[in-house]
Amino acid sequence: MPEEDYMVDIGSKIDQIKKLVDNRCYFTINRARQYGKTTTLACLERKLRDDYIVVSISFEGIGDEGFESPEFFCRTFMELIQESLEFVDVPNDYRESWVDGSSITFRGLSRHLTSMCRDKKIVLMIDEVDKTSNNRTFIHFLGMLRDKFLARKNGKDHTFHSVILAGVYDIKNIKLKMVNAGTYTPAPEENRLFNSPWNIAVNFNVDMSFNPTEIASMLLAYESDHHTGMDITTIAQEVYNYTSGYPFLVSRICQCLDEELGKNWTLDGVQEAVKILLDEKNTLFDDVFKNLEAYKELYDLIYSVLILGEQRNYVIDDPFIELGATFGFLKNNNGKVAIANKIFEVRMANYFISKESRNNPDKQITGVLQYNGQRNLDSKTAP
Repeated sequence: MPEEDYMVDIGSKIDQIKKLVDNRCYFTINRARQYGKTTTLACLERKLRDDYIVVSISFEGIGDEGFESPEFFCRTFMELIQESLEFVDVPNDYRESWVDGSSITFRGLSRHLTSMCRDKKIVLMIDEVDKTSNNRTFIHFLGMLRDKFLARKNGKDHTFHSVILAGVYDIKNIKLKMVNAGTYTPAPEENRLFNSPWNIAVNFNVDMSFNPTEIASMLLAYESDHHTGMDITTIAQEVYNYTSGYPFLVSRICQCLDEELGKNWTLDGVQEAVKILLDEKNTLFDDVFKNLEAYKELYDLIYSVLILGEQRNYVIDDPFIELGATFGFLKNNNGKVAIANKIFEVRMANYFISKESRNNPDKQITGVLQYNGQRNLDSKTAP
């Protein structure tokens, strides 16, 4: 909330996304956990309000029962839209008419959407969309949106002006993930996996990480209130050096400096904040290690790069390099696989070494940690 929180100025990113909406594009914002997707959607909603009816919903807490059948889903979907419109300037009768008791199939819902979207520019945003990635009902929903999009292009339907799906996983590959998990068997007429339910989407190439200038914009607003005397440019660059602009990490370091370190906005203060971050449990790190343990090939890949010092070519067609990038663990460093930021690098190395020492107490680890000239974290790890 800009009125309540110090925020990085992401205006240029929002402008890029708005151009996609203005062009009536359907797209997915795929980024790692706590990478600012929800905040970006909130800022985008504010930007779009003057020109569009914005419907912003989330699949986060609706539970599995909402996807048990088309009837449950259609009802839940219409109710979510109606609830979202409570906070939008639309006539009450239009808002109330969004829940239609006869639209209990996807065909019925499609006809209902045609009626509700006629002569209106409605932007649909769905956050946490990959919470339902193992459900056949959701596949059918995406297929319905695709069919209506294509019919609209031919002048034969009315539907949402733009649809934005936000989540970690790539919706274009949702069938493949479901087949691999054993939760979905394509029918013969589906042409196996190649008929993606979201092949109408345009690529989303907006860089959602924070560069030093963007970090400085937040520090400038903070400094105008608190007058700490910090060197804004230097501190912003130092925070970036450790985080590579990962939004949660940037925010947490700044929070530590403000609330836990007596507003010590110096290079030493940033280093102390990083140490706090490296030693704490939080939902981001819990998710990091959960995913490492869930995907052995990804675990082995990162271990080989971080601990054994192996150089691996960054080939995005490699499914586990792609998965590491999806989770925000890996980046392309001049064609080589690299850990996404210094904090992940140290935290993962500590985890690998601790686990290896526990499982093989007599083994000597002689790994390699690359700090590229960054300040010594005095971490628990050792080359």
